[in-house]
Amino acid sequence: MGRSLVFSANIPLKFSQEPNSVWPLHRKLCQSFPHKTRQNSLGGFLRFPSFNANQGRTLCVRAVVSSDTSYPKVGAASTGPIPPGQLIEVVETAAKTGAQVVMDAVNKPRNIFYKGLTDLVTETDKMSEAAILDVVRKNFPDHLILGEEGGIIGDSSSGYLWCIDPLDGTTNFTHGYPSFAVSIGVLFRGNPAAAAVVEFVGGPMCWNTRTFSATAGGGAFCNGQKIYSSKTDLVEQSLLVTGFGYEHDDAWATNIELFKEFTDVSRGVRRLGAAAVDMCHVALGIVEAYWEYRLKPWDMAAGVLIVEEAGGAVTRMDGGKFCVFDRSVLVSNGALHGKLLDRIAPATEKLKVKGIDFSLWYKPDDYQTDL
Repeated sequence: MGRSLVFSANIPLKFSQEPNSVWPLHRKLCQSFPHKTRQNSLGGFLRFPSFNANQGRTLCVRAVVSSDTSYPKVGAASTGPIPPGQLIEVVETAAKTGAQVVMDAVNKPRNIFYKGLTDLVTETDKMSEAAILDVVRKNFPDHLILGEEGGIIGDSSSGYLWCIDPLDGTTNFTHGYPSFAVSIGVLFRGNPAAAAVVEFVGGPMCWNTRTFSATAGGGAFCNGQKIYSSKTDLVEQSLLVTGFGYEHDDAWATNIELFKEFTDVSRGVRRLGAAAVDMCHVALGIVEAYWEYRLKPWDMAAGVLIVEEAGGAVTRMDGGKFCVFDRSVLVSNGALHGKLLDRIAPATEKLKVKGIDFSLWYKPDDYQTDL
């Protein structure tokens, strides 16, 4: 992809180490011109003030003119034959039903099991999913369902696929840390059509919830009030969020480096541990972007629609058109998207060269999509 981060020429950048995106050729070009001509007459190359060996290295970045790029929409064209009001009512009811199960358990001792060395599941996950399934089946018995705990059930010939995470952020829930949620996204022919996320806020002995929702073309809401992503267009004025999977592989290591680099040039990078919550925070306008490798459809189906309907942008981490079955996601307020991709996309391309699998993670057999 060969792009670099875009920054204001008036704000000095400092990196803890020289980022991989600074090419040797760029450094040579910068070193060969007088300082007074570096800012504007190098075909887009900029040089920021030098500092001595004890302060760090000279940094030169390639200037890229930011534009209001439009990114492909991920939401469905419509909610299909089911009216949006009817569909979202059931989605919200199902999410709130699961959330009530979680709320009943949040201050009680947990029965914890392990899907992996550090990948937890509790009885609450399973009970929440069971309660959600009961609501869905009563209202739409012919719909296909993909649950994190129960897998695929239902009619694969249906145009609707429910992607259910009955407790996103199980580790946080287990520790009583306030970043977890119930997340439900409904796809129509493979594209998000309706979504609801019930986020748990507060903390031990003072838990509360807020509900995010969206329908394709209908806007995004929090507790019934319309919400919008932020308008921040400078990386140095942004607060960012990312996540890390349980497998400490090349993708994990690459994201550690992205974490370091963006920490150096933004107001901070947070890692909360619940993808649906992170994306809802982008939609709410309290953070500017979120990215992560190796997520599953139930992690993303609701959040991506809520972000898009709040005015944000959604792509894969290589910049390609996103679908819910992909293995990476970048969501942002839209204004910052291209600037973030300038660093994230090349890093992702390097992973592809290494042979890291970014093919579609999973799509149910016989499920018909418009993808």
